[in-house]
Amino acid sequence: MLARLVRTVSRRPEAVLPDRRKHLTLLAVIMGSFVASLDSTVVSVALPSISRSLGGGLAGQQWVVNAYLLALGSFLLLGGSLGDVFGERRVFAAGVAGFGLMSAVCALSPSIDVLVVARAIQGLAGALLTPAALAVIIATFPSRERGAAIGTWMAWSGIATVVGPLAGGELLSVVSWRFIFAINLPFVALTLALTTAVPASDKRREQDLDVLGAALAAAGLGGPVFALIEQPKLGWGSPAVLGPALGGIVLLGAFTVWESRNQAPMLPLQLFRIRNFAFGNLETLVLYGGLGALFLYLVIFLQQIAGYSPLRSGLATLPTSIVMFALSRPFGRLADRFGVRWFMGGGPLLAAAGLAYLLRLNAHVSYLTDLLPGLVVFSLGLAATVAPLTAGVLSGADPSRAGVASAVNNTMARVGGLLATAAIGAVVAARFTASLQARLPHPLSAVDQAALTSALHQPLAVPIIHGHSPTELSLVEAARSAAISGFHRGLIVIIVLVTLAGIFGLLGIRDAATVPAAECGTGASTDASAHAAPTLSAAPELPS
Repeated sequence: MLARLVRTVSRRPEAVLPDRRKHLTLLAVIMGSFVASLDSTVVSVALPSISRSLGGGLAGQQWVVNAYLLALGSFLLLGGSLGDVFGERRVFAAGVAGFGLMSAVCALSPSIDVLVVARAIQGLAGALLTPAALAVIIATFPSRERGAAIGTWMAWSGIATVVGPLAGGELLSVVSWRFIFAINLPFVALTLALTTAVPASDKRREQDLDVLGAALAAAGLGGPVFALIEQPKLGWGSPAVLGPALGGIVLLGAFTVWESRNQAPMLPLQLFRIRNFAFGNLETLVLYGGLGALFLYLVIFLQQIAGYSPLRSGLATLPTSIVMFALSRPFGRLADRFGVRWFMGGGPLLAAAGLAYLLRLNAHVSYLTDLLPGLVVFSLGLAATVAPLTAGVLSGADPSRAGVASAVNNTMARVGGLLATAAIGAVVAARFTASLQARLPHPLSAVDQAALTSALHQPLAVPIIHGHSPTELSLVEAARSAAISGFHRGLIVIIVLVTLAGIFGLLGIRDAATVPAAECGTGASTDASAHAAPTLSAAPELPS
């Protein structure tokens, strides 16, 4: 089906190239995508180490993730069009080179601010690299060979989601967090060398680029994200919080108006008039929002509160990847038989039940009894959801627009993760602050007050004290209890989001699928990329 869908949306002549050149091209695309996927999955494992080295507390950790997601989600649709204007090889090489250059800057960052800026630019490079990788495959391989080539590419991208946390955890155990970025450089250099084998397209399509739309999307999303992340430190009454929040909402409204009137919109709003497409993307938004926040805050909690090592915290989430790869396709076959609606509805509800089990997590986490059972149930629900979700979204669009439909679905997943991690971070910080202040004696001495102020800037962390006074010792225990309370509150919000995804699936989706779910691989995490037209982006990855 992958080759059939790509044939439907692709209008370019068949490529006739020597096998050796095609193999080198595929290797270059695999390596470029693998580096990007590996980097995005390994960062969450490194966040506690980065925070200890550069400071910034929970807000800094959020920005390291969200700066990348903001740039990637805002410019992914635009980046997918650039290959048609400037050529797939040029855009792919530019994305790889930019990603590598910013990896070096990340590795050498002297402060959390420099790292955040570098991560944002890395997201821009990812917005070029990700869609161009698929476009290169489609431009290189004739239709009869594309299915196998895309399958190989997706398989290696999937492997990165498994390797990332493990490799990152091992590197952090042996050397510095900086090596998780520096390790990219040799692979980037080799990828760029292989890019010389990538064929250059002779014809470029005349196309208007929706630069204004991308800028409005980035500014509109950036305002609320900034407000949510900085609010715990500045307060809702601060002009530095209210201004970006309100300004972002206004800009998002302007983005919607612009896209509805633009002749070549980045986001074709008319697609949302289709019921399955609209509800499928709404489910994607809240489901992937919950997933992004879950894996971010769970890894931080395991390291900073439960005392897990980086490697052990990376291993902790491995069952989710294993279950996804093993069961997504079988669940897709069942969805083809019984209808996608029940899987898009029941899957998230089962996943939410697994997450509810994780509310038992505290400062002492037994992996086998406290964490693994909940993760397995959650993973089963997720595996039951993602392939039917992809099929449901793509079936809602005309086959000729399958590429743009998958690209929109991808963007919704990225935006969901971006907004949810920022919003849930604000919830965690608010609960942490209230709980910590309620647990400490008052009034406090000047020294103790300074220690409290420092602790308030680091939710989901146990403060480091330099003395052993009763108040300081009680501060440590109070902060640990408050962090657990904050994590539980954030987890409840995640459970609500995942539950809403199930409700949207049950109430909104109609079983009229024309895209077989069994052939959707691991669902939205990888498969939507296989349906994208040469101008469009790959699909969302599962967070790690």
